[in-house]
Amino acid sequence: MDYLKFIQQYHLNNQVDLSTNIRNFYQQTNTMATYQHGLAVAAETQLLSENNQPQLYWAGLLHDISAFIPNNQRLNLAQQLQLPILPAEQQLPLLLHQKLSAYIAQTCFHITDNNMIAAIECHTTLKGQFTDSDLTLFLADKIAWDQPGTPPYLPELQQALATSKADAALVYLNYLRQNDLKVVHPWLIDAYQTLNTIAGRPASHSLKY
Repeated sequence: MDYLKFIQQYHLNNQVDLSTNIRNFYQQTNTMATYQHGLAVAAETQLLSENNQPQLYWAGLLHDISAFIPNNQRLNLAQQLQLPILPAEQQLPLLLHQKLSAYIAQTCFHITDNNMIAAIECHTTLKGQFTDSDLTLFLADKIAWDQPGTPPYLPELQQALATSKADAALVYLNYLRQNDLKVVHPWLIDAYQTLNTIAGRPASHSLKY
């Protein structure tokens, strides 16, 4: 598949609603397992949302919409699309899927809500100056993860949610830190520092490049 051409020439079906268009896209790209993950994440955003943010439902459905692009094609496609690429993303192109998904949400689905796009763009790594929408989608993705079984960090994360979303996010980031995180995105470093500040605790173990 010519991924660049596919994205540039994609057209919405104006006879159906956004939800159907999104489902059709996943069907067309043979990524229905990712669609099921998206549904779960979308539902979780509504449970986590404190300010009745229905737009986060759509962000949940679209956050992994770039799943059809193989890892070995993501760097090349991001370069063709002139997306900003960081060294960590060159080292591990999987990390580019969040930026590619944000691009596809804008280009193929005509999403203009900046909060939605920003949340999709950092749903894997979070970032330093995150919004509540960013943090909500980030947590929803980790709670309704795309792997078999129950996330090993989930009980502790859910317990921390009773205190704050920041505490819950720190549970996940500390899990990453303790499980041989080999490539650390700079946004993840910034997020870790910000979360510790919000939670009122020192970052005794820093995330490093």
